[in-house]
Parts: sequence; structure tokens; C-alpha cells
Amino acid sequence: MIFVTVGAQMPFNRMVTAVDEWAKCRGKRDIFAQIGETGFQPKHIQWTRFLNPHQFRKIFTEASVIVAHAGMGSIITALELGKPILVMPRQGRLGETRNDHQMATAKQFLKLGCVSVAFDADDMAKKLDHIDRLRHARPINSYASPELLLALKQFISQGEFEPSQGRWIDWEPQAERNSPAA
Repeated sequence: MIFVTVGAQMPFNRMVTAVDEWAKCRGKRDIFAQIGETGFQPKHIQWTRFLNPHQFRKIFTEASVIVAHAGMGSIITALELGKPILVMPRQGRLGETRNDHQMATAKQFLKLGCVSVAFDADDMAKKLDHIDRLRHARPINSYASPELLLALKQFISQGEFEPSQGRWIDWEPQAERNSPAA
């Protein structure tokens, strides 16, 4: 099953319409979408406006592939569960979000090889035609590693880590570092 999610904050009709049209053209029936608060109603896929967190996690876990906006929650959940994910970033110029932060997110995760990205409806249809070829992500840990937590704790309590010197250095506010001696 393909699970389509627009996230919890706002609808994303452009993405849902692209998937709905693709489902119609290909005769696909194994698609379930969470579409948010919108007047749009898909005609060719199963859908609901909202899911509670338990329902969301259950459907996400059962899905074979995730199609989502380029929101961090959807991406991180897919990575935690090792699910292949195809994202379509919302665009500020289209009024889908306040700026292009999702475009930046999608491009960065694409560079890292963690997601596939569809930038428009045509691209979405092409990627959906090859959805079975999407790579499964290697699951990531749900929590920070003990090493990262220790480094953060040391940073906060001791100062800065200087990688080139391989040691922690004392931290002083920037203004004090650059002020002339009295």
C-alpha cells in the first residue's frame, strides 16, 4: 500500500491531485491518503482528512511506500522505519507554505540519498510509475547516539570542541574574545 500524507498543518492539494490522477490513469487502488482540511476530495484513492497519532503510525508502518510533503516529521518517520519515501516539496511562490524551506529540505535529503523527490505533477507521475524501484532507507535510530549526547553535554558544560586540535577549548562570548585588553 502507498500511504500519502500532507502532514498535520495544512492541505497540499497539488500533491494529492497528482497522486489521485496517477491512480486514475494506472488503475491503482492500494493508496490511502491523509489530506488535511480542504474542500478537495480525491476520487480515485481512499482518503481521510486527519489521523490521530496512533492511526498515523499504524498506517505508516503498514505501508510499503510513503508519498509526502517534504516535512521533517514525515521524512524522519520514514527514515526511522526504513520506508522508501517520495517527497514533493511545498512551494512558497504557489502559496503552499510561507517560504521555500521544504524545497531546501528536499534537495538536501536528495543529495544525501535518503529520499526521492518529485518537484511537480509530471515528475510525480514519472516517479510513481517506478515506485517499486525506490530504495528502502536503512533505518535510523529514534534517539541520538550516546556519543552525540556526551559531546553535546561536554560542549554545554565545558566549551567548544576544536576538531583540528582534537580537544575542547574554553568558550568565551564573541565580544569578549575580540575586545582589546584593558
